[in-house]
Amino acid sequence: MADRVTVIGWDGSPLTAAARSALSAATLVAGAAHHLALPEVPPAAERVRLGSVDLAARRIAGHRGTAVVLADGDPGFFGVVRTLRAPEHGLEVEVVPAVSAVAAAFARAGMPWEDARTVVAHQRTLRRAVNVCRAHPKVAVLTSPGAGPAELALLLDGVHRTFVVCEQLGTAQERVSVLTSDKAADHAWRDPNVVLVIGGGATGTTPAAPWLSGQDPAARPVRGWGLPAGEYGPGAPRPGTGEDPSLRAAQLARLGPRPGDLVWDIGCAGGAFAVEAARFGAAVIAVDADPAACARTERAARGHGVPLQTVPGRAPHVLENLPEPDVVRIAAGGVPVVSACTDRRPERIVAHASTRDEAEAIGAALADGGYAVESLLLQTVGLDPGDWSERERCVVFLLSGRRIERSP
Repeated sequence: MADRVTVIGWDGSPLTAAARSALSAATLVAGAAHHLALPEVPPAAERVRLGSVDLAARRIAGHRGTAVVLADGDPGFFGVVRTLRAPEHGLEVEVVPAVSAVAAAFARAGMPWEDARTVVAHQRTLRRAVNVCRAHPKVAVLTSPGAGPAELALLLDGVHRTFVVCEQLGTAQERVSVLTSDKAADHAWRDPNVVLVIGGGATGTTPAAPWLSGQDPAARPVRGWGLPAGEYGPGAPRPGTGEDPSLRAAQLARLGPRPGDLVWDIGCAGGAFAVEAARFGAAVIAVDADPAACARTERAARGHGVPLQTVPGRAPHVLENLPEPDVVRIAAGGVPVVSACTDRRPERIVAHASTRDEAEAIGAALADGGYAVESLLLQTVGLDPGDWSERERCVVFLLSGRRIERSP
């Protein structure tokens, strides 16, 4: 029985001597149709179309002979190596790598990519991949049928990005197209393809070379969370019940925004919460009935180097056309907005109230919507460190809800 498999990456260039040697000795070759058509594949070898890698691994594990798997690009980068190395298959894996599709795509675009995020878009992960594209200025998307450039563009509706679509890299049919995201849905794209999604970052400055792959912490130098409102630029509203930094920190702790999430910030005011959620790597849509609040939020986002989207309008009506959220912070609108949000079934919701009656009503709305409710009374007192006199006091009810999974 086979206990060893050679995985050969193919980027369209001639196969290396090591790859040709492994193929010439193969009695089983697995790969896509264009891999199995390569002239180096031995005519007598058993050929396995690579649909499910897990099923192919079982075939290889039971094969008596020498097995080779052909895969596009670098098979160790979001590729077949992870599945083949699963303990249940008992395979020893040797890899002959090639240039990854992501590296090739950025090379075609003439761009550095150590600061890029890379995501895989399947139909089940497409929404989260789109959220990463909302939240980061440089993203490489490894697409799949049904989750390609057109679908990315449709879900990015209202968010301007530049698409570099690289089709069939390394083949005679290779094509590279540069267009704005609103035009990508009008095209039929050939598989396989890689999409570079560019834009949404801070403008007017030359970024320093990052030292950490996939992100540049130096571009967001501010430390800490729950920062004072003044950190978000002139014109920020004076701290009130809903803008208290300690309340904001507690809300962020309960929501836990992270890359791949979409955050709704309803009643964004000066943008403090929206910016801090975006600093966690989440995509953010900030909503406010006051256009001036949306403008303040956009200025704060630019000042902190994070992309986000603002939507002026009054909740709950303005929420109807927004994409599905993962977590929601409600700073305005009360019970009607809470009920509208529970209907969309985000994982977590936080809201606050200044009176017990209001807190009870919001808690009941969360519970009725299928959420486990936590209620806290938070009191913060700002002190002058010179004489320890009281500067300001905030007393507020914090309501948070965690979605209860419904039985099928």
